[in-house]
Formats: sequence, structure tokens, C-alpha cells
Amino acid sequence: MPAITFSRRHHRLAIRILLFCVASGLVLVFVLSKGGDVVNKVDIEGKAAWLKDSIANLPIYQEDTREFWQKTHSSKKIYWHNHKQIEQESKQTGPGEQGLAFYLSPEDEKIKDSLYKVNGFNALVSDRINLNRTLKDIRHPDCKAQNYLEDLPTASIVVPFHNEHFSVLLRTAYSALNRAPANLLEVILVDDASTKEHSKKPLDDYVTQHMPRVRVIHLAERSGLIRARMAGARRAKGDVIIFLDSHSEANVNWLPPLLDPIAEDYRTVVCPFIDVIDFETFAYRAQDEGARGAFDWEFFYKRLPLLPDDLKHPARPFKSPVMAGGLFAISKKFFFELGGYDEGLEIWGGEQYELSFKIWQCGGQMFDAPCSRIGHIYRKYAPFPNSAKGDFVGRNYKRVAEVWMDEYKEYLYKRRPQYRNLEVGDLSSQTEIRERLQCKSFKWFMTNIAFDLPKKYPPIEPPDFASGEIRSKADSTLCVDTQFKKENERFNLEQCVKDGSGRSGEQQFALTWHKDIRPHKRTMCWDVSSLDAQAPVLLWGCHGSQGNQLWRYDPETLQLIHGGNPRCLDCDPGRKELFVATCNSESPTQRWTFERFNQTALLRWNKAGIDEV
Repeated sequence: MPAITFSRRHHRLAIRILLFCVASGLVLVFVLSKGGDVVNKVDIEGKAAWLKDSIANLPIYQEDTREFWQKTHSSKKIYWHNHKQIEQESKQTGPGEQGLAFYLSPEDEKIKDSLYKVNGFNALVSDRINLNRTLKDIRHPDCKAQNYLEDLPTASIVVPFHNEHFSVLLRTAYSALNRAPANLLEVILVDDASTKEHSKKPLDDYVTQHMPRVRVIHLAERSGLIRARMAGARRAKGDVIIFLDSHSEANVNWLPPLLDPIAEDYRTVVCPFIDVIDFETFAYRAQDEGARGAFDWEFFYKRLPLLPDDLKHPARPFKSPVMAGGLFAISKKFFFELGGYDEGLEIWGGEQYELSFKIWQCGGQMFDAPCSRIGHIYRKYAPFPNSAKGDFVGRNYKRVAEVWMDEYKEYLYKRRPQYRNLEVGDLSSQTEIRERLQCKSFKWFMTNIAFDLPKKYPPIEPPDFASGEIRSKADSTLCVDTQFKKENERFNLEQCVKDGSGRSGEQQFALTWHKDIRPHKRTMCWDVSSLDAQAPVLLWGCHGSQGNQLWRYDPETLQLIHGGNPRCLDCDPGRKELFVATCNSESPTQRWTFERFNQTALLRWNKAGIDEV
């Protein structure tokens, strides 16, 4: 007689049956003990509740016998490229083809503003280029020789959207479908209660007539990005769920590199390289050639350099501690074992950290795949307000920190003390997932996965090189004042607040260990990008990568020196203007006194600060 093997599904089914039998037996004993008396309804409901709670504590995901990982598969690898299609696309010409920039006619320039305003990008350009436009293959040459498993799991692309521009949304779906094997893919568009008319019946009709592998789900009320993704995931038929943003374009042979590692291990998550689609011209270009995702201790997304061994293999997927956000592939099985997204997170913010920590700490692994490239439109600005009230991003961050970061959450709270008092709701469902899956500690994550993060983003920051007010030697009554200005705004000189001028201002600065200059308790930095003879100094979000934000203070000449091709902070005291100009140690307008400075650290400049950690 042949042996009978039981899958995990059968094992879990047996446990459920056993629980049911035990509960039924208890109810029966209870009834018999009453000697035929009428059983109190509340008592039976109590037993039923016990049974329900017992079942609820079992793993969330229930395996399907048709699921990919329930079967035995060939390890044979094949060449998945569709050369005929690639050759045809390479010859296509026209507006925006090959991912080239498209420029509007003078007539169109006059009418673009209304669409621009409601989308945050030049939507009229999108309307003028083909829905099926071609993209230049910008993958590393080694990608063109890669083979992938012949037997790959099926995939469902989940694309949540709210008031997305019609042609941009359709191009997202078309690009994914056109450049992937037809038998592996479906697309689910999740309408998060859009108010634009084209998002309703016109979209449904278009999809019905032209896109048989696309389904549209309309949510009755605005739910936010996170819950919209969950709504699509629950309706996915594929073995793998691929989340994409609604303003993206998939490049050549993008799908097999995402599916292959997951086919090998269902607890593997794979992210594509994210390229840039210009918000003005829709030109498609590479963002870079890879970096590992990370964060700083204010929860700003950051990147770490590739490890030496990864640099030797430019086509091979490499491990990454944190995903960038909305573009990644995960098996449906693993996604729901992890409980999906924490649906206590509001709208957006923190979800990439929550899922990344959960993946690594709960037995999974995450890679970036250089041979899968998807372009993304980074909007010029957000065109619509969020429906959530208050600091929903802060609440999200606190939920993530409280559940997953253990003692490391204190480093976040030290920088954002206001988070301590935020009400984040019930966390029991999330802590139960962590307990049930026996997830590892955050210390394990920092030691084994993000091991080099503290070198670039130390939990306890080194001391500043200098701090306090910055006073002009050309006119000692004037101080640098950023006046709480916003990004991309110029700042200048004002009367020094500490002299009792009776005015307020923003005159406290730090020359930080990052070697940038920031207003006190702000993450905006002095930035100079212009090459003009008298280039203005602007505020820009701190990126910690030096470049346009690199500054050094010379305590001997009293100069503030900018950049690798040094120019110096200069001023026109009469007009109270600040700018950088060619360094001249004899010029009094280039001399500045910092209120406090660390002489020892400044003298060790080349080995101190970020270069030291």
C-alpha cells in the first residue's frame, strides 16, 4: 500500500477538526451534566466563542491545494526573453517612444496648467504619447543573458489609485501586460473612491472592451493606500502579489526576475529597480544602478551602498534591509501569513518599514532585482489633500516602532519626542502575529541585516562641529537667518536676535557630523546648486550625501567653505544678501563667527564626522 503524505494544509485541517471535536465534546458534556435541562444560550455561545478564539489563533493563511508551492516543480531554467517583441519595440518611433522626452507645442503649453494642477505632473504630455509607448532597454548587459525557472508561479498585479489621470493609469497596466508572459499575469485596479468621472463607468467600459486580463474594484469610501492594497490582495488569484503604483511603466522582461527567487522560496520578497519618469516630459531614465534600502532614526528613507560581492555580480539579486515602498513582489501565501499590511496604519507612511521589518524578523528575506526595472513618476507636488486628521504619519511610525523595534524605538522618540504621546489604537493583533510567528528581535535585524546602517546613520549622533548663531564679521550686527523658510527658498542676513533687536528669527544652526548646516531641530539644509559667480544659498531637504550640501568651517580664516570645488559663503551687508563666491581669505565679507565650535573635531575634519563613523 503506498504511503500517504500530508501537506501543511492537511496538517492544519486536522488540527481544526480536532479543535472542533474537543469543543463539541465539551458542549455535549455540559448538556448531559444538566440532566436534560434546557441549556442556557449564553453558555453555548461561550463555548462557541472559545472555539472561535482557538481557531483564530491558527495561522491566518489557509493554503490552497492548487497553490504553486504545494506541487513539485522542475528546476530547469529557460531563456524568457521575447526577442521578436524586443526587436519590434526597439524600432518604434514617435512622440515619447523609447522613453524619450516629449515637449508640448506652444499651443499645448497654453492649456497644460489645468491638468498639471490636479495631477502634480504634466498630464497633457501623457495624453499626447502612446498608451503602449516603448521604452529603451537600460538593464545591465548581463541581464540579457539571464535564464529563469521554466515553471514560474502566476502573479496578480495590484494597482491602487485615487483620481489617477486616465492615460497614466492605463499605461501602467499596458506596460506590465505587454512585457510579461500572458499566461502568468492578471491586473487588479483598485479605485480608492475616486471622484473623477473617468475612474468609474468609462474605466469599466474600456477595460471590458480592451483589457480582458484586467479587473477593476471600486471601493465605496476613501480607505487610503494601505487598505486599498489589502482590498486588491484579498481578491488576487495569482500565487504572487505584485504591488505597483498607478503612475509607473514596466520595462523589458520585468516579470521573470521578480518571480524566480520567489519560486525557489515562497518567503522571499523581491523589489524591482525603480527608474525615474520625468514629471514634466515623461522622459524615462535610470535613478542609479542599485543601493540597499535603509532609514535614519527620524524614519526618513535612506540608502546604503552595495556590498563588494554584490558589485561583482551586477545582474544578481542582492539583499536589501528595507523596501522603497510601493513596488514589490511577494507570495500571497507569505503575505497573508505575515498578516498583510497592518490595517491600523492610516492612508500612507511607515508601511514599507512595517512590512520590511516583518519580512526579515519573521523568517523571510528581501532582494532587489537589477534585471527587473520599472519607471515611476515622482510628482512635482501632491495634488490632493489627505482625508486623515492630525499627524497620521507620526501615528503610523509609532505603531511600527511599538510592535517591531523593541528598545530601538527610543532612538526614534529621542528625535521625535511628540510621537510618545500619540494615540495609536489597539496593537494586540500585530503583537499576536509577532508572537505566533516567533519573530526575531530588532537587535537581530540591526546586527545581521542592517549591520552597516549605524555607521552612516548612528542611533546616537556624534557631536556637531559647530553650532549657534553665525555672525558676519563685515557687519557684526547681522546674522544668518533662515526665517523658517521652506524647501527651495532663499535666505539672507537679518539683525541678530541676541542683540535685543526685538525681532524673532531662525538664527540657531548646526554644522553637523554629516558636514551639512541645518537650522536647529529641522531637517532642511543649506544647499547650493547654481554655478553663478554669486550663487544663492537655498534650503533643501537634508540628504546626508554631502554634494551640494557639503560645508566646512575654517576656524583660522573664519570662512565657511562650500563643496568639493570650494567656494565660500559671502555677503552684501548693505543689501543683506547671502551667496557663495570664489574664496578670498582677505575679504571681510567672507568671515563668519560661529557661536560655538569644536576645535579638535574641526582640526580632524578629514577623519571626523560621517567619515569617522
